[in-house]
Amino acid sequence: MSEQTKRVVFDFEIDFTNGGGIQGQHFRLDIAGNDISDRELADYIVQDMRLLMVGEVRILNKQIITEPHKRVPINTSTESAGALIDLSHTIRDGLVTYKGLPAPVICDYLSREESRSRYAPGTEFQIGKIEMVSNTGTYLDSPFHRFEGGADLAALRLENLANLDGIVVRASSGDLAVGLEYFKNKEIRGRAVLVHTGWDKHWNTPAYYDNHPFLTAEAADYLAKAGVRLVGIDSHNIDDTRPRTRPVHTALLGAGILIVEHLTRLELLPDEGFKFSAVPPKFEGVGTFPVRAFAERI
Repeated sequence: MSEQTKRVVFDFEIDFTNGGGIQGQHFRLDIAGNDISDRELADYIVQDMRLLMVGEVRILNKQIITEPHKRVPINTSTESAGALIDLSHTIRDGLVTYKGLPAPVICDYLSREESRSRYAPGTEFQIGKIEMVSNTGTYLDSPFHRFEGGADLAALRLENLANLDGIVVRASSGDLAVGLEYFKNKEIRGRAVLVHTGWDKHWNTPAYYDNHPFLTAEAADYLAKAGVRLVGIDSHNIDDTRPRTRPVHTALLGAGILIVEHLTRLELLPDEGFKFSAVPPKFEGVGTFPVRAFAERI
């Protein structure tokens, strides 16, 4: 049986914010996978029909059927243009990111049960409390992390954090030291350079913390002189943590180049043709903090 056999049959109702609406019955569309959510289907209809001033969209009587495709199917995967790809690890209570640093404590400050006495019947809320060091999960380093007079998180410009033109540099699996040869003959100036080592497969295991891939000092100097915007890596640290020196942090942060460590899922990205974002909260006096790093295919 051909893989191109799944279709969705559905009715829809669309309201317009300036009044009126349209309806459709027993529509059939090809889909790339085995299912599609109501939200994805609604977004596709609005885009495909080039509708404006759209309010509520209701998908009704949806069924997935097996039937030969009639056109190019709807593709909601990470391979389609505009797809957002999450590159961050999930932070959980008790997660150890960096050996020797305390794990986060995530709990209720106000539980739902406790909140019920404060609100009308049927209304309840949860307010969380988080105690953690700033080097937790997938995080960004600003110059203040390394240098007392460097820019802290509050001083960072958004154009250096979001919608950066990105490039992935793929290191050989056997190379712990990622040298400057990986970055030569590549268009890197002004870009977010993401180093894919595959080390994230060891995340949250004892193997993650030792003998991990890292950039060499020569590579860091090369990237700094080339004027890259940001450097990320899917490893435990961008520096070799066996000695006590940190030449990569020193070179990159000294040049105002931001660092993102503990990335994941870089294998889902193309080598080029994507935008990268990693935006931390706007804290004064803090040099490092978790980010929700992600990429958008273009």
